Amino acid sequence: MPKPTLMTPRERYLETLLFGRPDRIPFAPGEPRESTLDRWLNEGLKDRTRWFEQLCEEIGLPLPDSEPRPDFGVSFRMMPTFEEKVLEHRDGHYILQDWMGNVIEISDKYDARYIRSPRDFVTRKWHKFPVESKEDFEETMAWRYHPEEPGRFPEDFQRRCRSMKTRRHVAAIHFSGPFWQLREWCGFEPLCMLFMEDPDFIREMVEFWTEFVSRTMAPILDTGVVDVVGMSEDMAYKEKSMISPAMAREFLAPAYDRWATEARQAGVEIVDMDSDGRIDGLIPVWIDSGINVCDPVEVAAGNDIHTMRNRFGKRMAYRQGVDKRCIAAGGKTIEDELRRIEPTVRDGGFIPGCDHGVPPDISWPDFKRYARLLAEMTGWL
Repeated sequence: MPKPTLMTPRERYLETLLFGRPDRIPFAPGEPRESTLDRWLNEGLKDRTRWFEQLCEEIGLPLPDSEPRPDFGVSFRMMPTFEEKVLEHRDGHYILQDWMGNVIEISDKYDARYIRSPRDFVTRKWHKFPVESKEDFEETMAWRYHPEEPGRFPEDFQRRCRSMKTRRHVAAIHFSGPFWQLREWCGFEPLCMLFMEDPDFIREMVEFWTEFVSRTMAPILDTGVVDVVGMSEDMAYKEKSMISPAMAREFLAPAYDRWATEARQAGVEIVDMDSDGRIDGLIPVWIDSGINVCDPVEVAAGNDIHTMRNRFGKRMAYRQGVDKRCIAAGGKTIEDELRRIEPTVRDGGFIPGCDHGVPPDISWPDFKRYARLLAEMTGWL
């Protein structure tokens, strides 16, 4: 008998998160940070740039698909950015201005590259934020966000989109949600105070960001090749959200509603929300706004995947959700953790993996053990 045709990575991803019938569940154990890779190089990893290929080889998985992942090359960041510069170097710390206009303090073990992208777990202290008043927003920030700014779309944008017609991997666009973006402009504590003291200014900034994202997203959606629209919010602590669900519904949901509606009208089936922390109080707001996938479902924050599935059913799918602390503990603790999530994996709508970036307290041998068990659970071994 002929062998059954395997799904492409794109088909498998969509089929899983849309509660379909995937041939197997995507294998997505998690992404190590720089310090994690440093450790693994002393524990048997040969090449930090090929860690995933070596992982697959050592646990007996087929090598990953080498086809380049779709990339629209469109930037939702401010243009121009602020000048990155060191303002002071003292007592083992840099005080610097980052590309977003914040004045921050970090250990001199790091540099501005670690602020531009999540290369590692970097603790920082904020000294000043670029938006401290409505005048700051209008004079120093708003003009940096024009959807038609030269360089926002790559010169070969149309060629890229044409090449995606036969894609094997998911084509996604990703941008900051309104809470995340306003926090970058105003700082966390000042932003929370503004919700109470100047809600009209909050609405003005949210409306500005909603319009900017919508206009920037429109030409991408028009191509008809977008599979996923994703946004990042990081709006929850351990145990609670940073603002109440009622405030999220009042101030933020209009943005989610508009973006999700525009995505669905363009044929996009997945709208994904990324937020650290305890998110179960926010999920009803997201569901009502058309969001149908969320991650990383951090266990240490009190998220319980079974409770969430029982409460929200198949209105919400999930990614990640494996307790990083259990992977670090090794041995039987890893087995117990994967057994804990297995019923939800079997129920569908769940791509399991480490519930955030893989931290350096996870050894290479324990990560391989966890990955092998995960591959068995998801149908790869």
